[in-house]
Amino acid sequence: MSLYLFLESSFSNLYYEKKPDQNIFQKVFFSLVNLPVPPNLTIMWNFGSLLGTCWAIQVLSGLLLACHYTPDVAYAFDSVVYIMREVNNGWLIRSIHVNGASAFFVCIYIHIARGIFYHSFFKKHTWLVGSSILLLLMMIAFTGYVLPWGQMSYWGATVITNLASAIPYIGNDLVEWMWGGFCVGNATLKRFFVVHFIAPFLLLALSGVHIFYLHETGSSNPLGVDSDAEAVPFHSFYTLKDLVGVVVLVWILGVVCLCYPDFFSDPINFNPADPLKTPTHIQPEWYFLFAYAILRSIPNKLGGVLGLVLSVSILYVMPFFPKGFQRGIQYNIFAQVLFWGFVGNFIFLSFIGACPIEHPYDLMGIISSIVYFLFFPLYVLCYLSWDYVLMEMINPSEGKSSSFSVFFFIRESYFKVRNTITSWWLTPL
Repeated sequence: MSLYLFLESSFSNLYYEKKPDQNIFQKVFFSLVNLPVPPNLTIMWNFGSLLGTCWAIQVLSGLLLACHYTPDVAYAFDSVVYIMREVNNGWLIRSIHVNGASAFFVCIYIHIARGIFYHSFFKKHTWLVGSSILLLLMMIAFTGYVLPWGQMSYWGATVITNLASAIPYIGNDLVEWMWGGFCVGNATLKRFFVVHFIAPFLLLALSGVHIFYLHETGSSNPLGVDSDAEAVPFHSFYTLKDLVGVVVLVWILGVVCLCYPDFFSDPINFNPADPLKTPTHIQPEWYFLFAYAILRSIPNKLGGVLGLVLSVSILYVMPFFPKGFQRGIQYNIFAQVLFWGFVGNFIFLSFIGACPIEHPYDLMGIISSIVYFLFFPLYVLCYLSWDYVLMEMINPSEGKSSSFSVFFFIRESYFKVRNTITSWWLTPL
């Protein structure tokens, strides 16, 4: 209660129109506080603010770790051990940074799933910038995974960077440029450290552009209807709600860091890097496993790289899907089944990526990869078909031209099934 009163007194004088003598920071601040938003946003809209919280946690903990880390192949692993054993609360700071990365990807995957469910991808500029944020975040996470210079870090960097050699004409030169030599070594580690240190601030800039476009179009809502007339100011309707989400996130992260600090870590990476000993099973962190499973499922190297890239970059295509009459699939049971099947397949692909390449996991990976890419065209067909059926029920088309339509067949099938069930239900025993 005291926290609520403090926030209320701190922001009580914010509801006035912007004056000409305000600087740019004040204008941005007041535009955020007084931003009109739909009044019916659920907890699924909390993950944007949670992603900002994850970014702040990662940057703060990363800056503290960088004070004691040494980007040199001879000392990198030992410097991490020094942080864990000798630096005051160093074990906690590193645990927060490692598990905070997992929290970051959990939040962003849920954020993307919510956008697919409620058709937020039709906000073209916002979605395209958000997809770029995902790619940049993956690059940051990959470079950070290499920095401890453990056994899995070294071989993961070797395998993933070597994929660029599949690019025709420039592949080998590109790999040597990334390595800074003819193999993963000291130059590679220093370059990855610089990228990992600088890129989060580029991520912040992209996030600002993302929020700018979001404020231009406005947020979607669970009902999928225009709610501009009922819009409410962001404060205090959603500042306190986001604060609750932040408290829950910090609590969960604290429990993981204190009770299960190595839950998301690979045991092999607790060994120092050994270029002469290849691990039996090389795999990336869990948030890359779905893409890694698709990569392994394609026998051709170039085809596997294309599948890996398309597994994420296919998000760039979604804003150009044909629009339906409804915003979202909250009333479309068939599209919901398809969507949750896609979510389940995503989790299953992550499981397959962690399994060895042997029967039956190799066949399962191929099938799951095909299902993953089939979801996108089937999703479009599903919500367009549903819209067509609803429109035909409201205003049936005249003539026989629609008899050759796939949508007409779906509509007729729907009526037949409905009449059959109704007649069976009303038939006396």
